[in-house]
Amino acid sequence: MTMARKNYTKDEIRKIAQDENVQFLRLMFTDISGVIKNVEMPVDQLDKVLDNKVMFDGSSIDGFVRIEESDMYLYPDLNTWMIFPWGSEHGKVARLICRIYNTDGTPFNGDPRNNLIRILDEMHAAGYTDFNIGPEPEFFLFKLDDQGRPTLHLNDKGSYFDFAPIDLGENCRRDIVLELENMGFEVEASHHEAAPGQHEVDFKYANALEAADDIQTFKLVVKTVARKHGLHATFMPKPLDGINGSGMHMNMSLFHDKGNAFYDKSGEMQLSNDAYHFLAGLLEHARGLTAIANPTVNSYKRLVPGYEAPVYVAWSGRNRSPLVRVPASRGLSTRLELRSVDPTANPYAIIAAMLEAGMDGIRQEMTPLPAVDRNIYRMDDEERKANHITDLPSTLHNALKALRDDQVLRDALGQHLYQSFMEAKKLEWASYRQMVSQWERDQYLELY
Repeated sequence: MTMARKNYTKDEIRKIAQDENVQFLRLMFTDISGVIKNVEMPVDQLDKVLDNKVMFDGSSIDGFVRIEESDMYLYPDLNTWMIFPWGSEHGKVARLICRIYNTDGTPFNGDPRNNLIRILDEMHAAGYTDFNIGPEPEFFLFKLDDQGRPTLHLNDKGSYFDFAPIDLGENCRRDIVLELENMGFEVEASHHEAAPGQHEVDFKYANALEAADDIQTFKLVVKTVARKHGLHATFMPKPLDGINGSGMHMNMSLFHDKGNAFYDKSGEMQLSNDAYHFLAGLLEHARGLTAIANPTVNSYKRLVPGYEAPVYVAWSGRNRSPLVRVPASRGLSTRLELRSVDPTANPYAIIAAMLEAGMDGIRQEMTPLPAVDRNIYRMDDEERKANHITDLPSTLHNALKALRDDQVLRDALGQHLYQSFMEAKKLEWASYRQMVSQWERDQYLELY
């Protein structure tokens, strides 16, 4: 899925807004946790918006700034102009995704989108033209109760690639795809996933910044359409135990002016040196990457053996269980697939971190360990050790420690984002540690 973009001018946007009876403008940006924030304005403020004159209070957003330095500007990216297909009775709503600037006219370092642009600029300086991303986000559909609150009742009993009538979410998923297509997205595939109530929609790849914007737009559309069907869509990685969790596999390829930098017709497996170095960088930084790819306490309930999610640091061209897979296509479609990422990841942050990890591999000319083409889950500890296969962090706490010790990834986030992220996540972990769960009471209350 990718958005058909247009390089809009201010005048074109003014004309479209008038012709389409747009009444409200939604200025969108993303906070450190990957949550979409909105500033909504009436359309008569459009000139102010287009002239980068809209201010907001940055101290109201988690991880942005303290009270005393709170004024910030929203600079809309005109290429992201889009009218939502669901109008209100009061007229249509259009959105623009914004970059956040300081009052002195410099880009704000705590904006994850600005940070991705910074890392992409470094990639361009190293002689590459594009970092393309094809995400595969999964989500669950739960029924709403009479008060409109989410329940834990799934809307179906279907399984992978099922079709109706079992898959009651089919209508909802079809509407999601239609709405996306109305908005100019190209959807590659949509199907039922392995777990009941679970769905996946695959995007056509786009350049890194567009892909991150598209992921955020996608989440908004999915939640909005689900609600119309009396359903709650959640991107929580593991809402129910005993069934597969939701991932967001990331397909990535690096381009230079001669084409796909990962493809080499005469290379081993038709992969270039760049591809192997980049792959080695992903594996080298895999443990630190996990904190950014899997940033919630709940993420680690998905990263367990037995449910298709990766648990070990390894790669393969054949096996479907490793952390990094090399899909079979070659030529322009040559790519690496990172399988650990889940949809709670901040797309701007994880794409910047993956790119920086891979570029570090290229700079240091790292060589990956040999591919592991057998089932890692069937190996015992000794065999894994002999094959130099390490484990991914098993908790958010351990992942944060790995990130703390990885200077390359800390630099990929920049000082401001790194500190805000660590502070927020340490609080999350501390809060979780203090909770006593029903599982513990069931296990221990009577036994001891």
